Amino acid sequence: MIRPGFLSSADRIELEACVRRQREDHGIARRANAILLLDDGESCARIAKVLYLDDDTIRGWYKSYRQDGWDALAFDGWKGGQSRMKQAQEVALCAWLEARFCRSTVEIRAHVAAECGLNYSHSGCIKLLARMGFEYRRPKALPRVADVAKQAEFIAMYENMLNSLADDEAVYFADAAHPEYQSKPAFGWVKKGTNPTLKTTSGRARVNIHGALNLETFDTPFVAPITVDGVSAVQLLAKIEARNQDKRIIHVIWDNAAYHKGPDVRAFLSRKNCRIHLIQLPPYCPHLNPIERLWAVMHQHVTHNRAYPTQKLFTEAILNFFRKIIPEQWHNFRNQVTDNFRIISEQNIRILE
Repeated sequence: MIRPGFLSSADRIELEACVRRQREDHGIARRANAILLLDDGESCARIAKVLYLDDDTIRGWYKSYRQDGWDALAFDGWKGGQSRMKQAQEVALCAWLEARFCRSTVEIRAHVAAECGLNYSHSGCIKLLARMGFEYRRPKALPRVADVAKQAEFIAMYENMLNSLADDEAVYFADAAHPEYQSKPAFGWVKKGTNPTLKTTSGRARVNIHGALNLETFDTPFVAPITVDGVSAVQLLAKIEARNQDKRIIHVIWDNAAYHKGPDVRAFLSRKNCRIHLIQLPPYCPHLNPIERLWAVMHQHVTHNRAYPTQKLFTEAILNFFRKIIPEQWHNFRNQVTDNFRIISEQNIRILE
């Protein structure tokens, strides 16, 4: 017999709050309700009848509560009943799954039926996979990654350069972006049952931006050429020089695009008293260029979930971001655009062949 009044006032308040919370999981709320009714003096049989359960389940909940506290009942980790597969069969199935990437349970169920003689339903197969530690997810795209040693070498060079940077030196990161005149739907919170939509455009024109970024001052000189090429690269370098009259050396870090190393750029660098010092990023290392993060911020502010009736309005919004929003609001997203670099490698990841 379970004696009533075993809950302390604090425990009872916690359980009552759990029962009343509308967002609480139904199973967890039922367990809290059963414990409260037991504390009120109700019998296991009476509670089981009200909750459409058996009285052994109620006794089991009470035993778990008394032994391990509410935390033992507040976690719903149920992943299906006892498996019909033998342990050796589960081990073999795990090895088979890890050797391939199955997009549907159809293939898995067929394999289990052929190898084990067991027929699983779609929901039963999902519970089996969850119990074995598998989940349904989409693989991430992995760009071609540079040599790990070259990444580490660049990061060490950059840190040493910053530590020894003189007052009459500056560092800029540069790159080109090509925002497309097209609506870009992005995730956001909406009321359940509503159906938000975003108008699309009929064109595929792009706005070309050849820009640079100084992480210390958040200065963002840029040019908006018809074509991104060696000429626009020289225009950008000239603008960087013009905005840093007090600097003896201006380090500009950018990628290995052909127009960043072409004859136009070489001629610009060969000028007498040229103050630009170019540094090439390791190949395939956009993650080592903070201006890539600035492009992401630009899309958040300008293109995501926004539709522009004309390309002219779209272009004006892009240019306004660089001319007005960055100078006035850079402190709002400075933490998103940093030189907190890390090395990306293929270790500890599974690559699909």
